[in-house]
Amino acid sequence: MALRDAPPAAADCPAVASLRAAGLVIVGRTNLTEFAFSSIGVNYHHGTPKNQWDRETGRIPGGSSSGAAVSVTDGMAFMGLGSDTGGSVRIPAALCGIAGFKPTQNRISREGVLPLSTSFDSVGPLAPSMACCAVVDAILAGEPPAVPEAIPVSGLRLAVPQTQVLDDLDEAVASAFEGALARLSEAGARIVDIPFGEAAEIPEMNAKGGLVVAEAYAWHRPLLEKSADLYDPWIRKRIQGGERQDAAHYIETLNKRAELMARADRVTAPFDALVMPTVPLVAPTIAEVEDDATFTRNHKLLLRNTLIFNVLDRCAASVPCHEPGSAPVGLMVVGEHGRDRRLLAMALSIEEAVSR
Repeated sequence: MALRDAPPAAADCPAVASLRAAGLVIVGRTNLTEFAFSSIGVNYHHGTPKNQWDRETGRIPGGSSSGAAVSVTDGMAFMGLGSDTGGSVRIPAALCGIAGFKPTQNRISREGVLPLSTSFDSVGPLAPSMACCAVVDAILAGEPPAVPEAIPVSGLRLAVPQTQVLDDLDEAVASAFEGALARLSEAGARIVDIPFGEAAEIPEMNAKGGLVVAEAYAWHRPLLEKSADLYDPWIRKRIQGGERQDAAHYIETLNKRAELMARADRVTAPFDALVMPTVPLVAPTIAEVEDDATFTRNHKLLLRNTLIFNVLDRCAASVPCHEPGSAPVGLMVVGEHGRDRRLLAMALSIEEAVSR
């Protein structure tokens, strides 16, 4: 609402232009969390798209790309395009039971995309399958629209981080994840538990909101000065948290991130990919996130696993691993920085192996 009087765009951004040039038909714009700044998918102004899994009860779709996920699960679109700053593609993909892909940040042009965090923003697809995601990713990157040759699961070295990402799992998520690991092992993957303590350092690094809040506040400050009352109050409060950071703290966070990325690269170098639950819980009801306390708790839990790999600038995919008809659960497969097509090639086989 704060941008309701802004002039319309004069041209497509490069990401959308590349899809049009490849022949995709743009059928519409979807609803999402205001300014892409929440993992829940609730829209304060225009209403929240309901998760197809349990529309009667009214469950959240996940955010921020909520409408993009629902448009795919409802068959309204072949794919949805979203931005992923802390999980905004992978979270709704996991909660809605479809595939989602977050590329290495600089793989896809972000020109013309309203920024949330210049350090973390990336552009990626939500689609029915990893093959669909792979085709869209190639188009967005200016490559021939092709599905890479799948890398067989047999022989893959898959690491399961033990720090933080397996805490507080819903029973349904824990069961689906254990089942996925069992099927991957049966298919010949070598699965190894690793500590990956680097994940535990990220909450402290983000204690004052981290780079996302600082960079969001830098962009929004002029707009807040004249239109603060038009913001979703919860989104406004989060963005204004950027006032707590000074230049020294921002630079320290940038340096800490670079050091953490280098250290994590060394830890994961012996493995082909990391695997873990995309999010630790199944989709809560919309009613369960209506008060500030439960909204905040669920928001933080939904972001916890995915945000790690925005901080580390890794490519990451979410593939469904639940039993048909049950609550959707996503398996996150994480590759190396810049090895996006290799990750997609692995994710094709992993998706087939864990599907029920």
